[in-house]
Amino acid sequence: MADLTITEVSKKYDLKADTLRYYERIGLIPSVPRQSNGNRYYPDDLQSWIEMIVCLRHSGVTIETLIDYAHLMEQGDATLDAREELLREQLALLEQKRHNLDRSINRLQHKISLYETGEIKKQKSYFDEYRILDDQKTKE
Repeated sequence: MADLTITEVSKKYDLKADTLRYYERIGLIPSVPRQSNGNRYYPDDLQSWIEMIVCLRHSGVTIETLIDYAHLMEQGDATLDAREELLREQLALLEQKRHNLDRSINRLQHKISLYETGEIKKQKSYFDEYRILDDQKTKE
């Protein structure tokens, strides 16, 4: 890799330049070096950092959690266990969301089948049958 401008990084990772500036401002990206004219440039290590952020964002990790993760990363290998635990917590949240999403998909498929069979005209409540209140609450 070579040093890239904010425009080049923006295109490479499909992020808006404003998003990169925001990530830097909130501490998600370590301090970005500047050229003599004040323009940001992104050396290899920062590009790798951005790749990690993009990967985790695409994996459903929240900005708040990413900030915590980034702070741990900056502290080095002493935080390996804490980073692993943080990711395990995120995985558990995603699995919980998937469970709820699967339940929602099943409910909608059932509801559609009621239209297909004509049973929708019976005006029956499916609240109890769908066990709506059994959906797991997610903690974010």
